[in-house]
Amino acid sequence: MSSIKIFHFMPDKLNLYGDIGNIIALKQRAKWRNIEVEVIDITDTDQLSLDDCDIFFIGGGSDREQSLATEQLKKIKTQLKDAIEDGMPTLTICGGYQFLGSEYVTPDGTRLEGLNILDIYTESKKDRLIGDIVIESETFGQIVGFENHGGRTYHEYPTLGKVVDGYGNNDTDKKEGIHYKNLLGTYLHGPILPKNHEITDYLLKQACIRKGITFEPEQLDNTVEEAAKQAIIKRLLKAK
Repeated sequence: MSSIKIFHFMPDKLNLYGDIGNIIALKQRAKWRNIEVEVIDITDTDQLSLDDCDIFFIGGGSDREQSLATEQLKKIKTQLKDAIEDGMPTLTICGGYQFLGSEYVTPDGTRLEGLNILDIYTESKKDRLIGDIVIESETFGQIVGFENHGGRTYHEYPTLGKVVDGYGNNDTDKKEGIHYKNLLGTYLHGPILPKNHEITDYLLKQACIRKGITFEPEQLDNTVEEAAKQAIIKRLLKAK
């Protein structure tokens, strides 16, 4: 049986709104393709190497927890940047997405240094952007999820898509997330992957391509997943 390794960073701190569900989705859809998944929980980055990593995942957390996690991630900042540039499939959620940038400015004006891996920055406000969201994506089709964030993130990279209903990166440009090489960053909790099998399969497929593993079948029976997604879409868009 073929196998891949997922490095799950700081699961003890970064699991806001059930983000662990993204790992569960990756494991299950890989299993259906006879691909074994080993999940490595990373809570300490001292002496850590990403050489054996096929996918890495950083979930969301509170500002305090994210700051603590970022201190650990700074130790492997160069490795993370090199992995992203080399096309390693990556999923980062909310705070994990924000702190890839240069800084995060809190509502009281405090500037928290990010990893400065990508040219993005985030300003947080007291009023939060909350609710279900629908996105139209050229790569993934329709994407659904739930957002709850005070941060407004700004960058010029390609995004996951255009916001049809909801907020996205901020409350002005109607774009959501980032899609740079094989890095996906997003504000969508819920978690995102069980609701959006296209994104799950994208991450797995890219990992398989990089490792020389056969990715079959290309399509699974997604009847249940699609029904759940469409129920959300119809409810939101009907209410507009």
